[in-house]
Amino acid sequence: MTAGMVFAALGLAIAFAVPFVDPALLTLNLAAVSGGLDVPPGHLGFLASVATMVVAVAVLAVGNLGDIYGLKRLLVYGLLAHIGVELLAGLSPNYPFLLVLRVADGVALTALAGLSLALLTVSVPSTIRPMAIGIVMAADALLYGVSPLIGGWVVGILGWRGLFLVTPGLALVALVLIARYVGEPPRQPPRGLDIVGVSLFGLALLGVIYGLGAAQTGFTSAQAWLPLLGAGLALAVFVRHERRARHPALDLALFARPGFVVAVLSVLTFNFLCSGFSVVLGQFGGIILGLSATTIGLVYLPGTVLLAGVSILAGHLVTKYSARPVLITGLGVLAASGLVMVISATPSMALWVLVLATFLLNLGTYLASTPASDTILSYATPDTAGSVAAMRSTFGTAGYALGPTVYIALFNVFFHRQWLADAEARGLSAQQAEHAVDAVRSSLAHSPGVSIFDPNLVQQASGLTLDWDFTNGVRLTMLAVTLVPLALAIVTYFVLPRRPRPF
Repeated sequence: MTAGMVFAALGLAIAFAVPFVDPALLTLNLAAVSGGLDVPPGHLGFLASVATMVVAVAVLAVGNLGDIYGLKRLLVYGLLAHIGVELLAGLSPNYPFLLVLRVADGVALTALAGLSLALLTVSVPSTIRPMAIGIVMAADALLYGVSPLIGGWVVGILGWRGLFLVTPGLALVALVLIARYVGEPPRQPPRGLDIVGVSLFGLALLGVIYGLGAAQTGFTSAQAWLPLLGAGLALAVFVRHERRARHPALDLALFARPGFVVAVLSVLTFNFLCSGFSVVLGQFGGIILGLSATTIGLVYLPGTVLLAGVSILAGHLVTKYSARPVLITGLGVLAASGLVMVISATPSMALWVLVLATFLLNLGTYLASTPASDTILSYATPDTAGSVAAMRSTFGTAGYALGPTVYIALFNVFFHRQWLADAEARGLSAQQAEHAVDAVRSSLAHSPGVSIFDPNLVQQASGLTLDWDFTNGVRLTMLAVTLVPLALAIVTYFVLPRRPRPF
């Protein structure tokens, strides 16, 4: 790779990282934002995922638009829009204003998520594409490891409004590098945009996320099963429409190839686990362990340089041995991260164990990301680079959008069962226990400076050991989600092709 290719890859890497760093920073600092703007507790998961959800819906369109109107041009517009929207978000006077800006930011982030890897695909030869992707993931690892610390530090000094100054700085650096080192590939002949397909996919995704969020109170409520049913119908109509559309938003023919399916499911899985785990860090680390925002940010830092090296190494290993063994190893490490939390989580958990679980999660993600991304991009042709790369981002951002919502929904179910069992063991009625839990939640909500269950709050709980109930809810949640990468690793073993080792 030439020096120009390296700088181009770095610029695209930063642009690619921003759509994932931005919602992660917000999720980690939800407590500070909620305290500053009095966000309703039931809306926290939606606020954390709404921008990513917009990306997941719109990225199908932006990939096709990039192929038609210019990949580089749309990416530059997206970077400029993100900088402006984030600066406005830091001035938000209330929750509705911030929510509108998060939706607008999702539109800007769509260009970053959908076009960065597409530009990389057309900027480097296919023979060195895995190594170029390794560089992108290495830069992504460094940014993902350092940005939570920077975000926590900025929030500690400037308050929650300072949180919206972090990613605009990154976007500005990416803008300079891309403008200087990335060329504009030839545009493709104009073709129609599948607005109906994009809209149907968006409705399906919205229904899933809203339905799962409403399921926190039970799947039997109409607020939960009606959106989920609507999502299923929208998805069925979407598939039927895409099969007949002249220029479909999603090329369903690719899903007849098992390797492509495994790759996009892998991308969905590790993004889902990463965004969901940030909720665990923010809630369990802040409420039970009493960690500050800065300390939670530090949890991501150890091993960051090693993760960057692993990403580059993964690119070489994919080139030498194929994607299959590298992807299986990454999925296995992801499962190991969840098992560490299942086994070790306690109300007095040592910080180094939380650091270990976080490091393993990131290690598995960056091991799996390069082979999964390279497998997806291998199906792209010069005139479909944007649309195929958009599929990678579609499933990645869908995983990021679903993560917080699913984790919170699972945790609420398991936590509810834990404190009910706790109350039964102590001879308390369900109504008494519910009053006690509500008292603790209310005290936490109105005491944003208090992040841990202090003795006074525990006394309000009428003898319930809510710290253990909370912790056990976290452990059961982690156990449930750990089954996903384990199952996918088994499927990968049988589906992805083997490549004989060179002698």
